[in-house]
Order: sequence, then structure tokens, then C-alpha cells
Amino acid sequence: MTELKRILSATVFIDGANHPFGELTPAQVRARADELRAATGWGPMARVAAVARAWRELAMALEREHAARVSELDAGLLEDLAPQLWVVPPAGGLLK
Repeated sequence: MTELKRILSATVFIDGANHPFGELTPAQVRARADELRAATGWGPMARVAAVARAWRELAMALEREHAARVSELDAGLLEDLAPQLWVVPPAGGLLK
């Protein structure tokens, strides 16, 4: 399986169920960004801010490209953003 296929098929829990990342809509991506931004706090929760920003960046890319689904975006962008979104583990793992 190619890296892009792995990213697009990774599941994300949104709207009470797991959905393939590539099938997420702009509304779902915006909701995830808002949810994570609301969870940002101090101490260990401060690390959530970077993930929330990455989801917001993804939402802006969907809007800019008038894409109906994440899978319609540029492969390079998705490969760069996926670890920041924690859709796939970042280099070095999640427990840095």
C-alpha cells in the first residue's frame, strides 16, 4: 500500500463513528479543528494546539480548492499534513 493510500484509508473518529480520512468533508474537518481548539489548555493539553492548527490548515485547503472531500486535495499536501493531524503517527511516534 502506498503512503497516500495508507493516509486516505486511515480512520478518524468524527460524528460518533470512524470514517476514512480521505472521505472527510470540509464541515467535518472544520468541526475537528474546532473541537481540538476547544480542548487546548495548559500543561500536557498545550500540545493539542499544534494539532488543532493543522486541522484548521486542512480546512482552509479544502475551502481554497473547493474540494468536497479530503481525497481531492494534493497528495503532497496530505502527506505533509497527515502526521501533524495525527492521522498517521509523526516521525518518532506520538509520545515525544
